[in-house]
Amino acid sequence: MTTLVSASGVAGVYLRNDVRRIMRNKRAMIFTIAMPALLYLVFGATQPSDERAGAGNVAFYVLVGMALYGAVLAAASNAAAVSLEQQAGWTRTLMMTPLTPRGYVTTKVAVALTMSALPVVLLAAVGLISGARASVGVFVVCLVIAWVGSAVFAALGLAMGSVFKSDGAMQVLGGILALLAFAGNVFVPLNGVMLRIAEFTPMFGVVSLARYPLDEGVTVYGTQIDLWVMVLNTVVWAVIFATAAGYFYTRSTRRQ
Repeated sequence: MTTLVSASGVAGVYLRNDVRRIMRNKRAMIFTIAMPALLYLVFGATQPSDERAGAGNVAFYVLVGMALYGAVLAAASNAAAVSLEQQAGWTRTLMMTPLTPRGYVTTKVAVALTMSALPVVLLAAVGLISGARASVGVFVVCLVIAWVGSAVFAALGLAMGSVFKSDGAMQVLGGILALLAFAGNVFVPLNGVMLRIAEFTPMFGVVSLARYPLDEGVTVYGTQIDLWVMVLNTVVWAVIFATAAGYFYTRSTRRQ
């Protein structure tokens, strides 16, 4: 019992300090929070407000995709910061505390989720001002799913940070996430063979689930995507990324 309490106490302190450290990094905050909002203003807010997409308008359809991308970018980038901690020897210090590798991974995902909420909140405010329209329930549920779904990519960021062990991990990760967004039906609506290929990519399931309350799985081209396909895609990639994060982090700490 004492060990569990000590471990949870260390995790809580680490979580608070990590969030404070990230909030002080103004350049990273602007990049991960402001960029998705800017992309929405360019590609979403310019759409006619009366152009429909499911239970809302096209602007909101674009907003959901950008919210998911912003949340994923923030979650994965903050989780990948483990590479800098390993460089500085901070993870060796943590190994001397009751915080276990599993506890460290869980705390990193919690930090990533905390930070990934910020671009979603900003986009919600920008969307309301600029003409993104849907019912209150659809608006809220879509954005909450996008935020929660970003946890899948926090695990990816942690795995990447453990492998690269340098600030290059976040640069590589940014490029990978942009490619996954294009391939996963996040930025540009896909159809035909490209849509079938997208069903196997990591972001497809999460963004489709986030848009499901809006379009009920019907794409802008009229193609029906089954709910089980979205759920299965999300679960499979979540397991893959979580397993990779645990494995690579444990291996990297043993080598230290």
